[in-house]
Amino acid sequence: MNLLITRHDKIGDFIVTLPLFKAIKEQYPKTKLTALVSRVNFEFAKNINFIDDVILYDKDNLENTLKEIKSRKFDASISAYIDINLGKLLFKSRIKKRVAPATKIAQLFFNKRVKQKRSRVEKTEWQYNLDLAKKIFPDIKLDFTKPLLDFEVNKEKRVMFHAGFGGSSDGNLSLDDYINLARSIKDSSYEIVFSFGPDDEKSKEYIKQKLDFEATIFDSKVSLWEFAKYLSTSLVFVSTSTGPMHLAGATNTTTLSFFGNTLFASSKRWATISDEKFQNNFMLDSNYSKDEYKRIENRLKEILDVK
Repeated sequence: MNLLITRHDKIGDFIVTLPLFKAIKEQYPKTKLTALVSRVNFEFAKNINFIDDVILYDKDNLENTLKEIKSRKFDASISAYIDINLGKLLFKSRIKKRVAPATKIAQLFFNKRVKQKRSRVEKTEWQYNLDLAKKIFPDIKLDFTKPLLDFEVNKEKRVMFHAGFGGSSDGNLSLDDYINLARSIKDSSYEIVFSFGPDDEKSKEYIKQKLDFEATIFDSKVSLWEFAKYLSTSLVFVSTSTGPMHLAGATNTTTLSFFGNTLFASSKRWATISDEKFQNNFMLDSNYSKDEYKRIENRLKEILDVK
């Protein structure tokens, strides 16, 4: 089978769709899998060994994207996230089987719809995505080998603090408490690294000015794939619910993660793809208490066996 799988939004959203690719490739290895992705994920996707081909979803030139899709002559498509533009694109492509969640008016462009009620948050986002495969492969087991992304590297005594904001979560530590959290392990044998997203320049400058202990500021100009590989060598990754958190989970790196205190933004929906033993999840309001911060600090020290 020649199958197109689409996820054309953010980094974290694409990461939580990767189990769909891997489960199909491991159980139906003769299936050719092509990913349709946004520009931010395009080069990253080309490095993944269970994806055979990648098409750019070029929102500024959808005619060219349509031409690329038509030229591949797909038997079917699975879309984990849909909107009107994507729906029209796949309808025009004349792919015979077009699978998508039965949500939004865009579902009208798809002829194989899956009722999921994601707003009820009965499972994680990646599990909802994996469920879509059953429309094409009724006997598929909703399972895959972990880590999802295996860089085959050794762990180093490094703790990464990704102090930026992102994703759909409003649950996060303040920048001062990221510094306090890192300071709490400054006398240990662990290397302390701060990383930031491309839109976190102000946060980066603030932390650089406030640091009063030894720490490394990671150069965020590397590619997403290089960042994921570096992250995979770290022992712990500390962040809010955002794309880099999902990258960490994909490599089975231990995560200390902060989620908004609502069902939609919670870890119940947005937990990482890692084994649960690697996950340490905290629900936070914007006005979290000192006691809540202290619980997070104590958990980090417990993970690292630091007093």
